[in-house]
Amino acid sequence: MATKKASARASATEPAIRIRRVYDAPDPDDGTRVLVDRVWPRGLAKADAQLDEWAKDAAPSTELRRWYGHDPDLFPEFTRRYRAELTTPERREAVAHLRELTGSGPLTLLTAVKDLDHGHVQVLAEEIRDQG
Repeated sequence: MATKKASARASATEPAIRIRRVYDAPDPDDGTRVLVDRVWPRGLAKADAQLDEWAKDAAPSTELRRWYGHDPDLFPEFTRRYRAELTTPERREAVAHLRELTGSGPLTLLTAVKDLDHGHVQVLAEEIRDQG
């Protein structure tokens, strides 16, 4: 799902969730900014990240991330496997926490992934919305 479609689909009952690259300059409309990658982004100083939180437990496992390799052809299977991972207790708790953050305003999920349309953040945003 493209980011624009996700934004257009948002309604009064759905939380405002934005997806952005962590390397992009913060926007006043970002609200709570949360990095949702398992590893820290290359070349980015922690002081420069301007994050509110780092939710490592919401990210795919290292094994799944390596298997996927950001190959768009594997995205449907990656999505299935990642959704299965999101059912584990620590990841369910991380998703629930992110959902709670939407109660105080917009939530921006940040990632270092270049292809946002085929990244784990799209799947994670859907899971957060579905928890409502």
